[in-house]
Amino acid sequence: MDVLEAIFSRHSVSKVRPDDLPRELVEKLLSAGAQAPNHYRVYPWRFIVLRGAARSRLGEVMAQSLKNRVPECNDAAMDVERARPLRAPVLIAVVVERPELQKAVEIENICAAAAAVENMLLAARALGLGAMWRTGPAAYDPMVKQFLGVDSSQHVIAFVYVGYPLAETVPPDRLSFAERTVWME
Repeated sequence: MDVLEAIFSRHSVSKVRPDDLPRELVEKLLSAGAQAPNHYRVYPWRFIVLRGAARSRLGEVMAQSLKNRVPECNDAAMDVERARPLRAPVLIAVVVERPELQKAVEIENICAAAAAVENMLLAARALGLGAMWRTGPAAYDPMVKQFLGVDSSQHVIAFVYVGYPLAETVPPDRLSFAERTVWME
């Protein structure tokens, strides 16, 4: 699949099979992410790959963090939160690190990490995988960050869920670039 086909056919795939992915396939996604452009070659992203029981442990932390944020939440809401990391056999948390380089600008590092996520999503599409980029309150929660080994000042910008799609799906209609473009000459 060429890059334009991957771009125009890529879309979020929320339903994937529970079958585990070979490590080599996950490493291809990570390698694609690491090719993203970034200012001053600081490579501000960090990828945390959760598989197997690590997803269940994250789910427990996410459920507890929900209870801390919303004390009145019921058991059903906690069960939904607990199950989120189990939506796919592989979950990749993408973190923006704060580089030591003084001239590095935070928003540029966030953008670079987001480009890394998009590279992984495109690679997943090209490899016949289904992928979905999510965040939500858990991405900003101190308990979740602590579980992931992330400093509270760092940003978790993505939970990328990856697996073999249950079925081939059609990308949704998208807004034309013309509707969001101004030409200046």
